[in-house]
Amino acid sequence: MVRGEKIMFEIYRDTTYSDEYRVVYFTELTERDRENEIQRAMKGEHVFDGYISGAGNHEARQEIEAIVERLNSGESFTREDITRTLEGHLVS
Repeated sequence: MVRGEKIMFEIYRDTTYSDEYRVVYFTELTERDRENEIQRAMKGEHVFDGYISGAGNHEARQEIEAIVERLNSGESFTREDITRTLEGHLVS
């Protein structure tokens, strides 16, 4: 990945298999995985999507993973809550 690229992600609830919340980083999928992961996300319940910077995104990923864990623990998040939590990590 070229420094400065954006990584597109989506948080969704997998309503087909597990009923768990998941995150998928679309721009990092391999050709082999792309179609399956996109189909799974499309069948799920959309929660949030956006872009994080491709450079130095470790902290952003930790925040996103923490949100997913909290959702799976039963916590409720609005779009505004997620935006506020990821403030400083989201890019347009």
